[in-house]
Amino acid sequence: MEHSSVASRKSAMGPHIMAETCSAKKRIGIVLFSGFALPDAASIAEVFQSANGLTAVEPCGTTSYDVILLSAGGGSIASSSSVLVWTEGIEAQRDSGRFHALFVAGGGGVSDALRDEHLIAWLRRAHWRGDLVFPIGEGRALVEAACFGKAADDGIKRFDDRTWETVRTGSGNDSSSASASLFRTAIAVIEDDFGVEIARQIADRVAPSTGSPFRGIVRKNTSAGVSEKIKASAKWLETNGHRPISIEEAAQIVGMSDRNFLRRFKIEMGVTPSEYLLYVRLDMSCRLLVETDLPVDKVARHCGIGSGGRLAKLFRKHLTTTPTEYRMSKQI
Repeated sequence: MEHSSVASRKSAMGPHIMAETCSAKKRIGIVLFSGFALPDAASIAEVFQSANGLTAVEPCGTTSYDVILLSAGGGSIASSSSVLVWTEGIEAQRDSGRFHALFVAGGGGVSDALRDEHLIAWLRRAHWRGDLVFPIGEGRALVEAACFGKAADDGIKRFDDRTWETVRTGSGNDSSSASASLFRTAIAVIEDDFGVEIARQIADRVAPSTGSPFRGIVRKNTSAGVSEKIKASAKWLETNGHRPISIEEAAQIVGMSDRNFLRRFKIEMGVTPSEYLLYVRLDMSCRLLVETDLPVDKVARHCGIGSGGRLAKLFRKHLTTTPTEYRMSKQI
């Protein structure tokens, strides 16, 4: 991977990396299907969105990575927890060039996705054109069905555990879980592009041992493709998520009508304002559960969710666990 020369050349440039980044944005694809597992896919998106925040080039303000959520037919795709995510159709990418890295989601819906010959054929073409393809959990079955399981292993081997040791030395316990492995792969891709120091900063910021699985969704308010008004409204929702607020307030803050605000927010952010506000509150809850000893009921009230019972219900729906179990799993 020639890390020594890459790291020395790029780390000397600081967080504003290279002028050519203004015109050379790398495409990161995350392939989804109905019934995909949201947390791992969101974590991968968060890693690259965090890299955008650290490597944005001024004065052009261009980000380094374009994170694209993909599905066979495009449009809204429901996760295994019934959360709807907006995606682009895979065929719309046919003439857009290669992906810098392509991640294939896991989840209980993979059995149905395996019957989608259109999706399998597209993944096979992605391999033929030289994209690096990385399966997430059950997504390995889709990779193998496309007849390049070995190639995916080769790609992961290229970004091996030595990189993880480099960026996380002395920073806590490692995890052998599949999600941690894919997190390491995403961090290694960034190290290959920008060097050890940037990779370490991102790993410290979003490591799966402490990071919220909803952080990638919330961080989308920093994406280059989101207009300033929608960014401002999303930031306002994030800042005020701890208290009772209405979507009408968010629309008024940026001087938009309720109808236009709802339409624009959904198009640009991929979720409705109400869904985004819920993710903001769940993200706050995850962080408070990990970073404090507050009782679950107080965590819920601090995050605008109301009660421990409602928080537990939301955790079971979106994370298939309870707040207490989530806290314990992050403290191992």
